[in-house]
Amino acid sequence: MSNLPYEPEFEQAYKELASTLENSTLFQKKPEYRKALQVVSVPERVVQFRVVWEDDNQQVQINRGFRVQFNSALGPYKGGLRFHPSVNLSILKFLGFEQIFKNALTGLNMGGGKGGSDFDPKGKSDNEIRRFCVSFMTELCKHIGADTDVPAGDIGVTGREVGFMFGQYKKIRNSWEGVLTGKGGSWGGSLIRPEATGYGVVYYVEHMIKHATGGKESFAGKRVAISGSGNVAQYAALKVIELGGSVISLSDSQGALVLQGEEGSFTPEEINTIAAIKVERKQISELATTEAFSSKFKYIPGARPWTNIAGRIDVALPSATQNEVSGDEAKALIAAGCKFIAEGSNMGSTQDAIDVFEAHRDANKSEAIWYAPGKAANAGGVAVSGLEMAQNSARVNWSREEVDTRLKNIMEDCFNNGLATAKEYATPAEGVLPSLVAGSNIAGFTKVAEAMKDHGDWW
Repeated sequence: MSNLPYEPEFEQAYKELASTLENSTLFQKKPEYRKALQVVSVPERVVQFRVVWEDDNQQVQINRGFRVQFNSALGPYKGGLRFHPSVNLSILKFLGFEQIFKNALTGLNMGGGKGGSDFDPKGKSDNEIRRFCVSFMTELCKHIGADTDVPAGDIGVTGREVGFMFGQYKKIRNSWEGVLTGKGGSWGGSLIRPEATGYGVVYYVEHMIKHATGGKESFAGKRVAISGSGNVAQYAALKVIELGGSVISLSDSQGALVLQGEEGSFTPEEINTIAAIKVERKQISELATTEAFSSKFKYIPGARPWTNIAGRIDVALPSATQNEVSGDEAKALIAAGCKFIAEGSNMGSTQDAIDVFEAHRDANKSEAIWYAPGKAANAGGVAVSGLEMAQNSARVNWSREEVDTRLKNIMEDCFNNGLATAKEYATPAEGVLPSLVAGSNIAGFTKVAEAMKDHGDWW
């Protein structure tokens, strides 16, 4: 509609879902769901506010704060807070929209939402970050609660920021409750939460490999290209190594660090070294020239891993940010022999890239690349956030093993649900792998639509 602002990221996310539904048999079998799509695409509530805080030079600074409470059909709004200068309403609406269906796929009682600020934590002192978080939560606390809206961390929001915000919420509301997830382990956090998104995407791909090869293959011996070097990328890399795969790339916003030659892998020690500099908000380029790294890796400034890795790629895990795989990069991955791609990031592939992946899957059988969208593949993070909410409500703490087992089961169910739904509503040709993007979109959407119908939100 002409009276609405241009929101490219949100419109991309909406069109990706809508086109999947249109190209399936869902609307033929259940035409009333078209109305549900119209309703679910409008947020239930959007909160926007100013955040005024004081820097270390006693200068007043102003940022914008947001919370998009998109859909509560399945439970309290649930989704992260992002602190990054790129944050705007379009990005948060896209993330919140995706979150609705991602949360639905976990099988847990969580609605979808997203929030954040255009505040940039990089280069800020701990005191500046604390003062910003206090001001941000002073307003946000009016709109959230354990049974209303439970934010988590996202880009720029680590355990430190969660702690500052939780402390301010507790002071103002005089209530200790599970209002934020990603808390410290000694005061309500869940074991496995930091690792959950990275671990979860690897667990999901395990099922892809097993299904596509009839159980004959696993991660063992696979060359895995990963983008990003934050929380998701780090733990995905560590889990790949644990399962016998070779990690051949990591990256950040400045460039890509790529293994030289066909043999070898990043080691856990090298990944931990990268993790340490990321805590200090430094760039990978600072490590690339050191003797320990320059002899084994090549650093490519301004590049993403997909078109600059020598040799074979078996699995690709985009784990940095949205739209990080273009159509040309999708073709390059196929040319490199990639058979599995799963998004650790949200909407990691452009629509052009998705079209390339899906066309290749349709046209090929055992040699096809198989694409898994972020709303399914990276659902592990919010799944364990949901498990943290459950532990907080019961005032209990589960062991690492119990949480990890539950995470594995959720990712398996997520995969199987998308697979079965694709076979029902987007039936592939004989010998062709089902579309996980179609199956995941339809499975998440129909679950939310049915709950909304029961609530009287559409008829």
